Amino acid sequence: MSFFSIFLALVIEQVRPLSGVHFLHNSLRKWATWVSRNVDAGHKTHGWLAWSVTVGVPSLLVLLVHWLLALTLGWVFAVAWNVALLYVTLGFRQFSHHFTDIRDALEEGNENLARELLAQWQQVDASALPRSEIVRHVIEHSVIDAHRHVFGVFFWYAVLSVIGLGPVGAVAYRFAEFTSRFWSTGSTPRQDSPMVSASLTQATAQAWQSLDWLPARATALGFAIVGSFEDAMDGWRNHAQKFPNDNDGVILAATSGAIHIQLGGATLKSTQSDDTEFDASNLSSGSTSTPGRLPEVAHFAQVVGLVWRTVVMWLVLVALLTLANVLG
Repeated sequence: MSFFSIFLALVIEQVRPLSGVHFLHNSLRKWATWVSRNVDAGHKTHGWLAWSVTVGVPSLLVLLVHWLLALTLGWVFAVAWNVALLYVTLGFRQFSHHFTDIRDALEEGNENLARELLAQWQQVDASALPRSEIVRHVIEHSVIDAHRHVFGVFFWYAVLSVIGLGPVGAVAYRFAEFTSRFWSTGSTPRQDSPMVSASLTQATAQAWQSLDWLPARATALGFAIVGSFEDAMDGWRNHAQKFPNDNDGVILAATSGAIHIQLGGATLKSTQSDDTEFDASNLSSGSTSTPGRLPEVAHFAQVVGLVWRTVVMWLVLVALLTLANVLG
């Protein structure tokens, strides 16, 4: 069931992509806002309770529906439910258009347009970035998005569906990733994003780091297997700490080694606040960067190949596990 659900969801998403902001996304915002207003009272316990309700209630509901469909209508309907949920939680097309548009602009030599597109995507000032740093930013953000939109969802769905929990892993991971952004300290206040306590922000960040710990390392291992294994593992061991986020650092360090490209510096710090500005002097190939060649437009194709080879590898693994489960 796991293999067919993931495969069908990816195919449907490629044929009919779901936009980044849709009715389910808006519903999730309203749900998170309601919970924070009614549960978050500022105490540490309230912070964890608010996060647990926000993530746990929807996850429990989708699990109950999955079991109900499987027991009453049969596995075909349960698979359809899994595919529908994977379609809205897993997929490249929710972010890949940013990658494609910036790549096309750089290939046409329009660096100003590339900077504008990058600024719109990450909500930062990219006006001072040289060409190589535009490429580096795009690669880093695209790899992290590929992990959070594809491999992380893939991992928890596959692990929990094997033990009969259906799509709960995919839903919980996506909700946890959303709340880590929606309630982060660096997010800009919005009309539908009320002020939250430091306890809720801290609980959300800790929960996200814990939930993403294993998927991040599975993604890094996948990149190492389909890329340059020794260099990727060396980057993982020796350069992951150069990035501001532990889980993201493991992925980016492995990516750097897998395709021999220089990543790092202050790149990901730019996402901490909408008011953050890039300082080009801090984004050179200095001590905070990983070893490798300076990023070039040609590296985009290597990144795409690395990601898709990893997708195929994990699909084959899930197919073998599904077959073993059926035969067993």
